[in-house]
Amino acid sequence: MNREKMAERLKTKISEKRYIHSLGVEYTAACMAFVHGADVEKARTAGLLHDCAKGLSQKEKLEKARKHGLEISAYEEKNPDMLHAKLGAWYAREKYEVEDEEILSAIKWHTTGKPGMSLLDKIIFVADYIEPNRKPVPKLDKIRKLAFTDLDKAVVLILKNTISYLEESGADMDDSTKKTLEYYTKK
Repeated sequence: MNREKMAERLKTKISEKRYIHSLGVEYTAACMAFVHGADVEKARTAGLLHDCAKGLSQKEKLEKARKHGLEISAYEEKNPDMLHAKLGAWYAREKYEVEDEEILSAIKWHTTGKPGMSLLDKIIFVADYIEPNRKPVPKLDKIRKLAFTDLDKAVVLILKNTISYLEESGADMDDSTKKTLEYYTKK
């Protein structure tokens, strides 16, 4: 499926606000890919589709993840919205005809990250956080600069911000987020 058809289909599956965000991530990921020597078209596709399962209700996310045999962590069981990343990778393959494993991985890990991310994984993880339509968060300007000069440092700052926000709000946290921070802090 070409990019235009993907965009047309996506626009009917998520809210207008989420669609605008997805276009922002696509654009940001393409710029980052260009700077870091990654495949720009792969970055565009992963950026566009990273939230393709976000429009489903929590109940639908759980039902569809179970139906398609996706691994569901205890954290995701309690927080089904987090399944949008894994389910998004499945949707990208099955509904948007994406066969490239690198793109699917970037979609799958764009929310929590994971230790040892590929260049494209990191680009989508960071682009999702810094795209132009995002509400301001602490150190966003610094993270945006690092996104084009030192991806690993950008990943660390994003993870620290995320963990701090979750701890302050008393929300649960996926173990992957902590493991990812430990990995990139040691690196």
